[in-house]
Amino acid sequence: MLRSVNRILTGLAGAVLLALGAAVLVGALDLQRRWHLTLPSAWPFDGPDDVLLADADRRGWRGRTWWWAAVIAALALLVLGALWWLLAQVRRRRLRELVVDCGDGEVAVVRGRALESVLAAEAGALDGVDHALVALRGRRTAPEAHVRLTLAPRGAPAAALGRLCAEVLRQGRTSAGLDRLPAEVRLRAVRHGAERVG
Repeated sequence: MLRSVNRILTGLAGAVLLALGAAVLVGALDLQRRWHLTLPSAWPFDGPDDVLLADADRRGWRGRTWWWAAVIAALALLVLGALWWLLAQVRRRRLRELVVDCGDGEVAVVRGRALESVLAAEAGALDGVDHALVALRGRRTAPEAHVRLTLAPRGAPAAALGRLCAEVLRQGRTSAGLDRLPAEVRLRAVRHGAERVG
């Protein structure tokens, strides 16, 4: 759902910025007179000397007390919406539980943290891996594993990744009764001092 919201918000922001940029460009370069364009009567800029709000427009709102309350409320809603969107980008939901098909028509519920800790323990025990973190995201019936492996100083990335996929993720998929368990794996090396060669 967050991807859809991101696409919609990005599309709307792009359309608004494009329309505003076109209005400013047409007004600033005086394209209406140069190219003999017929623009709508509500077009905000008529020429290079136009301003967004004329003096008469600005003074017309001074006597209306509800105007400033409405402006402040609209800006507050805009800021709160932007903060919600920003927090939604940063915080990715972890699965609290998974639904496992028992095979006899019944389903069992497995805690997501339990499966995460088992996968992390098995991945951390692989040769060449110093530490592993696993987070499950996605839907209850279609989880996705996000794995961060910290490799030991002499760990081989290809070997660790191969064993992670062939052993740990396959066993996790089988034990949870999942058809597939897509995974995103991030590798990094543990920090260590330089070794003497001699």
